[in-house]
Amino acid sequence: MLCRAALSPSFRSPGRCLLFSPQYITAVSQPYLPVPSLALRNESLRCWSNIPFITMPLSRTHGKSFAHRSELRHAKRIVVKLGSAVVTRGDECGLALGRLASIVEQVSMLQNQGREMMIVTSGAVAFGKQRLRHEILLSQSVRQALHSGQNQLKDMAIPVLEARACAAAGQSGLMALYEAMFTQYSICAAQILVTNLDFHDEQKRRNLNGTLHELLRMNIVPIINTNDAVVPPPEPNSDLQGVISVKDNDSLAARLAVEMKTDLLIVLSDVEGLFDSPPGSDDAKLIDIFYPGDQQSVTFGTKSRVGMGGMEAKVKAALWALQGGTSVVIANGTYPKISGHVITDIVEGKKVGTFFSEVKPAGPTVEQQGEMARAGGRALAALQPEQRAEIIYHLADLLTDQREEILSANKKDLEEAESKGRLALPLMKRLSLSTSKLNSLAIGLRQIAASSQESVGRVIRRTRIAKDLELEQVTVPIGVLLVIFESRPDCLPQVSALAIASGNGLLLKGGKEAAHSNQILHHLTQEALSIHGVKDAVQLVNTREEVEDLCHLDKLIDLIIPRGSSQLVRDIQKAAKGIPVMGHSEGICHVYVDTEASVEKVTRIVRDSKCEYPAACNALETLLIHRDLLRTPLFDQIIDMLRVEQVKIHAGPKFASYLTFSPSEVKSLRTEYGDLECCIEVVDSVQEAIDHIHKYGSSHTDVIITENEKTAEFFLQHVDSACVFWNASTRFSDGYRFGLGAEVGISTSRIHARGPVGIEGLLTTKWLLKGENHVVSDFSEHGSLKFLHETLPLPQRNTN
Repeated sequence: MLCRAALSPSFRSPGRCLLFSPQYITAVSQPYLPVPSLALRNESLRCWSNIPFITMPLSRTHGKSFAHRSELRHAKRIVVKLGSAVVTRGDECGLALGRLASIVEQVSMLQNQGREMMIVTSGAVAFGKQRLRHEILLSQSVRQALHSGQNQLKDMAIPVLEARACAAAGQSGLMALYEAMFTQYSICAAQILVTNLDFHDEQKRRNLNGTLHELLRMNIVPIINTNDAVVPPPEPNSDLQGVISVKDNDSLAARLAVEMKTDLLIVLSDVEGLFDSPPGSDDAKLIDIFYPGDQQSVTFGTKSRVGMGGMEAKVKAALWALQGGTSVVIANGTYPKISGHVITDIVEGKKVGTFFSEVKPAGPTVEQQGEMARAGGRALAALQPEQRAEIIYHLADLLTDQREEILSANKKDLEEAESKGRLALPLMKRLSLSTSKLNSLAIGLRQIAASSQESVGRVIRRTRIAKDLELEQVTVPIGVLLVIFESRPDCLPQVSALAIASGNGLLLKGGKEAAHSNQILHHLTQEALSIHGVKDAVQLVNTREEVEDLCHLDKLIDLIIPRGSSQLVRDIQKAAKGIPVMGHSEGICHVYVDTEASVEKVTRIVRDSKCEYPAACNALETLLIHRDLLRTPLFDQIIDMLRVEQVKIHAGPKFASYLTFSPSEVKSLRTEYGDLECCIEVVDSVQEAIDHIHKYGSSHTDVIITENEKTAEFFLQHVDSACVFWNASTRFSDGYRFGLGAEVGISTSRIHARGPVGIEGLLTTKWLLKGENHVVSDFSEHGSLKFLHETLPLPQRNTN
């Protein structure tokens, strides 16, 4: 019987290990300790982890399992099952201490957030095997060293060790290790050993249930394991009347999860999750979400190198737990450097492992959409140029013909955004569509169609390698593009038209604030694509897919193009794994006013650059003025114009030093205001202006206003930005204004495309070699052929 002293405060000291076995557990009806408040537990949070903390309410009524991954962050009671392959080393002798330390850290962090964590662990047999082998080797080495010398120690045979004996020897050491690790985070752990028979005895089941609830109430992490020292061999097909039999730790974890009304069961193994065929086979694909009834489409491989279960046992246990109202995720826990903080990532709703759900989505998964876009893009690239142009012309017509439906959908988005008050004024302007915007879109799309006739398959280089051996370099689509945009529904038809013209498949992820507008515009895009049977080439991602998860689909996506705030671009650049990102994180554009600038040009260009559309990425943010212009009529006119336009002025450090009463001093010279605000700074020369731009700019668009051609040429040649202008507004930095028809964005990178990116920026090349039975050995020192490497004329382009 568990005595009252065992539950006294002295037994709750950090790192204290409590050992329970169901044979000796009686239900505890009265609490012996006050329940620590959540506020008190939050006060004790420590900065011992680099894992971000999650703050959200953790109250949930247990009933149905979670339908979507994003809901997992609301899980309060969680069971983490550690498979034998996770806990043990590769040689099956001893524990993987690094992995265990990472797991304990994550469990401790979640426990300190106010969750109730339980661990079902393997590893006792492996740890015991290590200890017993050591003892056997030690005893053998002492005997043999006395008789045969050290040289024969390597050949000593180690007898086969019986698993129950190993479990008995390893159980205490395993728990001592958990105790030492949890002590580092001021968390107490308690061990419970069970067998299948304990679940058949109703009294023992109630005792176990009561003990677990009491431990959780006292903020103790229960560590549960099958009592492998006495457990009988598993009986096949022993599940009775819908109750899963405890024959391994997978079934034990599922049984406990349902008995304890757990919100989430995390099963960690040595594979990434559930595959549609055995992992390692050529066509094996990770299943993101598994639904009851999908077992027929899965081929199970062999079980892991250690342990009693296998993937088939895990799926059976997961489905049983899911039926009991517990959500399940199967994931890889063996490579912490690769998988990262797998437990906390799962709880945060990230796309890790295989998620078991009873709710099947109405549409395709994002993986299926990626495959559809790939196949559709290849079919699109195979069309004749005239057919691709015809699709774009048809889409342009639909934008004007269906104007009322588009504006009606956009009105819903604007009303919802206004009622929720979640969008700033600049974003509201970007969200808004109008008749004039749709007309401009249609004009831009027709420009794209007209200029796309020879974009794909254009020969850009021809070389005669040798006689009858000719090489060509031709343009081809990049593949599948992922374009992520926020508050910009007009981006959808623009990007779609460019993808169609360049023969690329396209995945679109728009912001939820523009959901109605995006839906109707995507519908019209697919209607246009249908005239040549390539409807699937452009896909709109409507699932609850997080942007970070999309950035990990490196086998489906070839290029990511973010369109939105600088924070969005930075987040995507950080999240992208193995996929190039094209774009710019900030649009800090400068206008430098030289001493020889025209008064009329200065006021017109500065006004247009800042005030025409201040939310645009190509709007003026910093105005650089030559020192000699201070206290001149030109300077006064600039200031008066900005005041009339209600532009808030921030003074740079040097500018502020010249003024007795200056505007608010700028906090940072690297600020993108995106509104009617700008910084004014003073420079002593054109070289200082260039140095300032290189130090504080974002390599987007920079302008000089001067009548001195030599000064202008110096500025144009030495400013290292994607777009550099002379006596022209920064707002000209745009694909439509450049004659590209539209743009997928403005790139400030130095590889592939730079500046406004139109059709050309969405193409790459491939090499075509045509020979007549040529082999490399013919060109050896004693071969019969010699390299010519003659440049051949390119085919005539159709200028019509």
